[in-house]
This record gives sequence, structure tokens and C-alpha cells, in this order.
Amino acid sequence: MARAAVLGRLTWRLGSVVELVDETPRARSIVLDVPDWPGHRAGQHVDVRLTAEDGYQAQRSYSIASAPEDGYVVLTVERLEEGEVSPYLADELRAGDQVELRGPVGGYFVWEASLGGPVLLVGGGSGVVPLRSIVRHHVAVASDVPLRLLYSSRTLEDVLYRDELARFAAYDEVDIRFTLTRAWPEGWRGYRRRIDRDLLAEVAWPADEGPLVYVCGPTPFVETAASSFVELGHASERIRTERFGPTGGIA
Repeated sequence: MARAAVLGRLTWRLGSVVELVDETPRARSIVLDVPDWPGHRAGQHVDVRLTAEDGYQAQRSYSIASAPEDGYVVLTVERLEEGEVSPYLADELRAGDQVELRGPVGGYFVWEASLGGPVLLVGGGSGVVPLRSIVRHHVAVASDVPLRLLYSSRTLEDVLYRDELARFAAYDEVDIRFTLTRAWPEGWRGYRRRIDRDLLAEVAWPADEGPLVYVCGPTPFVETAASSFVELGHASERIRTERFGPTGGIA
């Protein structure tokens, strides 16, 4: 039975586009209805495959932005100008189109209430996508585990899920913090810096409280954050990372 479940997750399925949501000028969320979807855990990803008329295929991995409880599978894709897959998904896809996907994939970068916490999420750019799934799941199950998200973006206009994250911040156990690195609107009250060891020391729970740490973003961002946590005394087994490769997929 276990092997059959694994094979089921590795089967390519066709998902129908139900809705398209422009998150930023460069990023779009794709809401998919996937028949026979086996369900996913917060933090997992899927493989997406596109096939051209001449038979050429391109495949990339994308984090799942929706919580397990949401009913639809949501992917948020940031357009990469030199990408093979993201320009089509971000610009050309229309409601009613079908997308070929396989998954869910991954069991390491996941969180559920049984894992406890406190939970510290650190995201850079579109690295916030799987972290959004975790936050949504945390809220959906009414978890009393303290959760904190530190999200780094270039500008306020580049922040994904801005309004939603602001609403989540109203929950007692959820703490949302932003840092902008290139431009700041008038009256900005968040951080104005890149994420480094000093900022992580300010935001994170002390290492002796044993927080579960999830870091997602471009490779240099993830390496800096992960090494900083270790220097601050956090146990490496409590730090989970996911990074982007040069093609924009999950490495």
C-alpha cells in the first residue's frame, strides 16, 4: 500500500486552471482544480511539465502556495525573463487551460501542528511561497504554536500575498515581519536591511527554546541565513532549508 501511494504521487495529472491572481507585476498565482489529487502537506512542491507542439518538453519544480485544507492546488510563479516555463505560466496561461503536474513531492520541508514549535519562517523573495502554505495551514487548524515569519523583499510592490499576510498578523499566535532592501514607502515601519546574523538574532527565539526554523529563497540567501542560525547556537537538525536553482526551480 505504501508503494502504491508513492507511485500515485509520481503520476502526472492534468489540473484545470480555475483562477489566475496577479500578486505583483512579476508574479501570478495559478489556482488549479486537480482531479484525484492525493492531498499535500504544508511546504511540499510539485513538478510542472510543459509540452510544445513539436514535442519538446520543459519541466520545473514549484512550491505549493495553498494549505492542505484549501481545496485547490495553488502555485505562485514569478516570471524569469530567461526562463523556459515561468513566462508561459505567468503571462500566457488562461482560465480553463490545463497544466500537467506531478506530486506532491518532498517530506523534509514541511510543517504540521504535531511537529510543535515555536516556528520561525524566513523567506527571501518568492521563497515565501511554501511558507505561505505553512502559515495558512497553521491558521486553518487553529494551532496554538507560536509562529513568526520574517520576509525579505526588494520593495513593497514585490511583496507576495501582502494583504493576506497583514490579515494573518492579527492572529494571536502569528507574527509577520517584513524587511525591504531597496526602497521604502513613506511611513514604512518594517526593517530596512538585508537579512543577516544580527537581524536573525533580533527576530528569532533563543536557541535554547528550540524553535523549528524554515528558510527558503535564493541559494546565497539561504546559505547566509542557515549559517547565521548555526553561529547563533541553533541545532542544525532544527533548521530546514529549501533553495532555488539557477532556472528558478527548487534545488
